Amino acid sequence: MTRERTHAPRFPTNPGITGYVASTGEALNIPDAYQDNRFDQEVDKGTDFKTHAILCMPIKDVKRKVIGVIQLVNKQDGTAFNKNDENLIEAFAIFCGMGIHNTQMFEQAVRAVARQKIALEVMSYHAIASEEDAIELKKTIIPSVESLKILDFGFSDFKINDDTTIKATVRMFLDLDLLQSFQIDYLVFCRWILSVKKNYRNVIYHNWRHAFNVTQTMFCMLEAGEMKNILTTVERLALMVGCLCHDLDHRGTNNQFQKKTMSPLAELYSTSTMEHHHFDQCIMILTTKGSDIFRNLSQETYSQVINLLKSAILATDLALYFSYRPKFEALIATNNSDWSNEDHRNLLRSMMMTASDVAAITKPWEDQKKIAALVASEFFEQGDIEKKTLNLTPIPMMDRAQSDKLPDLQVGFIDDICMPVYKAISKVSPKLNPLLEGCQQNRNNWYMQSKAKPEDREPLPLVYPKRLLTK
Repeated sequence: MTRERTHAPRFPTNPGITGYVASTGEALNIPDAYQDNRFDQEVDKGTDFKTHAILCMPIKDVKRKVIGVIQLVNKQDGTAFNKNDENLIEAFAIFCGMGIHNTQMFEQAVRAVARQKIALEVMSYHAIASEEDAIELKKTIIPSVESLKILDFGFSDFKINDDTTIKATVRMFLDLDLLQSFQIDYLVFCRWILSVKKNYRNVIYHNWRHAFNVTQTMFCMLEAGEMKNILTTVERLALMVGCLCHDLDHRGTNNQFQKKTMSPLAELYSTSTMEHHHFDQCIMILTTKGSDIFRNLSQETYSQVINLLKSAILATDLALYFSYRPKFEALIATNNSDWSNEDHRNLLRSMMMTASDVAAITKPWEDQKKIAALVASEFFEQGDIEKKTLNLTPIPMMDRAQSDKLPDLQVGFIDDICMPVYKAISKVSPKLNPLLEGCQQNRNNWYMQSKAKPEDREPLPLVYPKRLLTK
C-alpha cells in the first residue's frame, strides 16, 4: 500500500467513503472505487495518483462511539483488500481507539490534577490562619502551667475563653520541650495552632474545645502521669499533635452515618472513614507553607513522626480500640509488657489516645453532666437527620425520643469502653489513677441516675441551645 507522488490527496470525513464509515460505524472494503457511487472522484484530479481499492475502517472508543476513521488505498500488488487485510486493520483500529481513549483519559486526569491543585491552594489559603494573627500570638505572654491549672486531670475548660485555650496549648508544647527538640520555628508553631483551631467546625461537641481537652489530658498523662518516661520525644510529639488534630473537620456525624448516606468520604475510605479524613486534614495543614511545623525534621524523623501520627489518629476509631484492647489487657495482666517492643509501644500509644479521647467521663460530676448533654445533643442531631432524611430508626443513643435512657447509656458506655482502658493504663503507671477514680465516681453517679425515677433525676445543665433536646 503505497503512493509514489509529491502531493498527498486529502480525504474529507463528511462526504464519500470516509463520511459513510464515520456516520454509520460500518467498515467498507471496495475493490474498485470508481464503480462505487460513494467515492468522490475529485480527490484524484490534479494528481498522478488513481484510486483503485479502498479499505475503510471506523475507530471506536470504549463506548463504541466513532472517534476516527482509518482508510487504506491501493495495495502494492494491485489486488483488492482481502479478509486478512480487514482483520489486520480492524485490530489496528481497536489499538488506535484504545490509544486515543487512554490519551484523552490521561489529559482529563492531568486537568483534574491541575484543578485539584488549584482547589487545594485555594482551600489552603482560606484554611490557614493569617500571618498577622500568628504574629499577635507570638507577641503574647504565655501563662505558666500552674496559673492555667492544666496539669490537673480534673481540669475544666468551661470557665476559660478560646484565647486562653490557645495559650494553654502553646504552654503544653513548650513545657514538653517539643519546639526546641525539633527546631520548630515559634511563629510557624503559632500559625499552626491557629490553623488547627480554624479547621474545626462549629459543631456541638466534636469541635476545637473537645480537641483541646483531649490534648490537655494527654499532656497530663505525659507529665503528671509520668508516661513521658516510657515514650520517646518523637512519640510525645506525635501524640500531642495527634490529639490536637484527631477530629479535624468533624461534621457532627459518625462513620456509620457516612456509610448510610453514601457520602464522598465513605466512598474514599471504607474503614475508619472520619479518622482518615481527620488525618488528611492534619497533613494538609502540616504541609502548607507557614504552618509546616515539621519543616526542619530530617527525612527519617519526618517519616517516623507521620507514621506515628497516622496510627495515633486512626486509634481514636473505637472499632480499632476494640481490636487493640484485648491484646493490651493480656500484656498487662501477664506482666509481659516490653516497652522496647514496638508492637507493645503501639498498643500503649493507642490506649493513651483512647484514654485521652474519652477523658470527659473522668471529669468532676458537674462538668461530666454538661459534657454528656453536649454529646447527647450532637447525637440527637444525627438521629433527627436519619429519621427525616433517611427514613431510618436511629439507635437509642441517637434517638431524641429515648433521651430518658441517657443514664443507662452512660453506664453502658463506661462499662464497655471507658473503665477497661483506665484500669489497664493505671497499671502501667499508678500516677494515672485519677483517671480511673474519676471514671468510677461518674459510673456511680450515672448508675444512681438510672435507678431514680425520671422526675427525681438531676436535670442536665443547659449548656446548649434548648431546641437541641426537644422533639
